[in-house]
Amino acid sequence: MPASCHIAVFIFPFGSHAPPVLNLVKKIAASEPENVKCSIFSTAESNKLHFFPDAKGDEEFGNIKAYSVWDGVPKDHVFSGNPQLERIGLFIKATPDNFEKALKEAEEDTGVKISCLLADAFLWFASDLAEKIGVPWIPFWISGSCSLSAHLYTGEIRKLATTTDKTIRTIPGFEGLSINDMPREIQLKNEQSPLALLLDNAALNLPRATAVVVNSFEELDPDITLDLKSKFQNLFNLSPIPSIPTPSKKTSNLSRVHDTEGCLEWLRKQSDASVVYLGFGSVCTPPPDEMVALSEALETCKFPFLWSLRDHARNTLPDGFIDRASRYGKFVSWAPQLEVLESGKVGVFVSHAGWGSVLESLSNGVPMICRPFFGDHGLDSAMVEVKWRAGLRVKDGVFTKNETVNAINLILSGEKGKEIRENAQLLKGLATDAVKPNGSSTRNFQHLLKMVTKS
Repeated sequence: MPASCHIAVFIFPFGSHAPPVLNLVKKIAASEPENVKCSIFSTAESNKLHFFPDAKGDEEFGNIKAYSVWDGVPKDHVFSGNPQLERIGLFIKATPDNFEKALKEAEEDTGVKISCLLADAFLWFASDLAEKIGVPWIPFWISGSCSLSAHLYTGEIRKLATTTDKTIRTIPGFEGLSINDMPREIQLKNEQSPLALLLDNAALNLPRATAVVVNSFEELDPDITLDLKSKFQNLFNLSPIPSIPTPSKKTSNLSRVHDTEGCLEWLRKQSDASVVYLGFGSVCTPPPDEMVALSEALETCKFPFLWSLRDHARNTLPDGFIDRASRYGKFVSWAPQLEVLESGKVGVFVSHAGWGSVLESLSNGVPMICRPFFGDHGLDSAMVEVKWRAGLRVKDGVFTKNETVNAINLILSGEKGKEIRENAQLLKGLATDAVKPNGSSTRNFQHLLKMVTKS
């Protein structure tokens, strides 16, 4: 008997957007294996990286299948300037025709009409497409409630940016923050980059959604959550979303990846909450002078550390540092971050403050030292330090040896850092409660599930 519900899932194929959306889809698919069919739509490159090896077959779940959409890059195209931004621009120009074409392919392939459109919130054109085919549109904001709110208040923030006093006083949940903490795309009135325009259009269209899904939990930002609920028909904070066991013996990149470099075995030998974990995501790397400052700080502090460091970045470390520091630290090219933070051994996470890292860190009670790079990193860092008081920002957004030494010592062993450590544990408790059987995220997921299956 064919599935009665066919959910189309649109992926924004850049950065860390795919994993949280795919994890939610897996949870939906596992909850309704007989009733729901999920079709994933992304570029072939993204599907191969985040989903299935051949982007179509070898499914973990019988009710999930991936379809490739054109990435917008012309044949023999030569990239110049900033290839990533250029790729985003070309991809945006190819939408929505590439997605609409793939939707028809999925309907013909499955024999079931699309009944709901779940899309990364960046892909705002999905609102028009959902209206055209007469189905609910449910955008998924993969970052936190704070960044969603910031984009909804873009007009007010841009007005404040032209004033002398940069302190925010009237936006719920942001009191005491500075306009300078907001993403660059919001601050600049005439910013015309493809990404800035995409975000502006997303914010304008989100109130049209049947429901908005947010990658957070209500108790983290109660004032912001209350304000957002007044702006949307339905608001569902769903995180932290647990990993969903694979129903077959097959594995893919969606499953927790094997710890090939022995991070967890090394961590088991360390004392609880004693390790400095350093990881800057898949895109960010501090400049050479800051890599030197970080290295000197670690060598001065002598705390055990685990550093997830891509191979090309090792060339920027001081001569002999890796050999000297290997007595008490471990360098890896990749770390299973969630398992590392869940281990109980990490006392502080030195991070770029991407939302995925912030959510994983705070949900596991690990304080942070934040060095933002772009996008919502600065806002996330400000929330960590000012609003949640569960970490610190590096001074002036740049690693220096002395400031980094002071920050590590304060959080791991300083009396002044006691409140930070306690606040991080408090947030862990709130996150844990949110996913209990009657927790807010659990209830929100059940509401979402009824919505997508009813459709």
